[in-house]
Amino acid sequence: MPKSPTPRTAAALDHQQLDLPLFSEPVVGVASPLVSSAPSSPAALSPAALSPGKATVAPLAPDGSRLRTLELGARTLQYRLKRSSRKSIGFAIDGTGLTITAPRWVTIADIENAIAEKQRWIFSKLIEWQTRVEQRALPKVEWRDGAELPYLGKPMSVRLGAGSLAFDEATRVLSLPLPPHADAQQIKDRVTGWLQGEATRIFGERLVVYAAKLGVTFRSYGLSSAMTRWGSCSSEGRIRLNWRLIHFPLSIVDYVVAHELAHLREMNHSPRFWQTVESIFPEFREARKQLKQHPPEMVPGM
Repeated sequence: MPKSPTPRTAAALDHQQLDLPLFSEPVVGVASPLVSSAPSSPAALSPAALSPGKATVAPLAPDGSRLRTLELGARTLQYRLKRSSRKSIGFAIDGTGLTITAPRWVTIADIENAIAEKQRWIFSKLIEWQTRVEQRALPKVEWRDGAELPYLGKPMSVRLGAGSLAFDEATRVLSLPLPPHADAQQIKDRVTGWLQGEATRIFGERLVVYAAKLGVTFRSYGLSSAMTRWGSCSSEGRIRLNWRLIHFPLSIVDYVVAHELAHLREMNHSPRFWQTVESIFPEFREARKQLKQHPPEMVPGM
């Protein structure tokens, strides 16, 4: 009989698209992770995933799939299992809980043995994410005259009743040609449109600057409204950047730009990839840290 394939410890790379996830956690140990983040929601992290006791009915994951349940001593762990053509077992923990991505030929027993080996790390990260989710109860922007929100890392206020759309850099006031008692949705739409226009302009300028530094050419770029990714780069040179980065300081924008452009040289996250990022953006470690730890209230509507 043919022998079953032996799992490898290195994760397969996706050469079609490399993403920079929102608030992702690196995974170490059994295998390099296939990291993917999903929108954080207090309801998404089931208490049963953290509490002792036997779960009766496993809840559904955000995508509608049924979660699997594993008893680990006195604790019950729920996880989502994805099958793929990758060559290793990957762990990803985010606001939705634990996701395991495994080769189609790996048995459930082998998967759950791997989980058991990593259980201390898994429960620790789940608790961290639960705390993060609870702290990410964002105060909503009140879309009215005088509304405040961040633009390039600094507060910006909205003023209604202007004759034309204009932004005053000195006072950091965005004037809108809307009546003082305009509908909140109208105000939000007009501000969002302006922010996306700024994102298109500024991100495009930064891409040109850093592409020249690296000596690469990107095929095209566009804005993304993804709730799980700051940016992505395909092997064909198509780059997409999350327009909400416009809320962050320019250094954070530059980091994401440099990160995605570096994928045109290295379609992975290997040491050579990070050396490439560092060659054009030496401060990437601090910017990466800030992006992960940035106060979530700086990202309205996330």
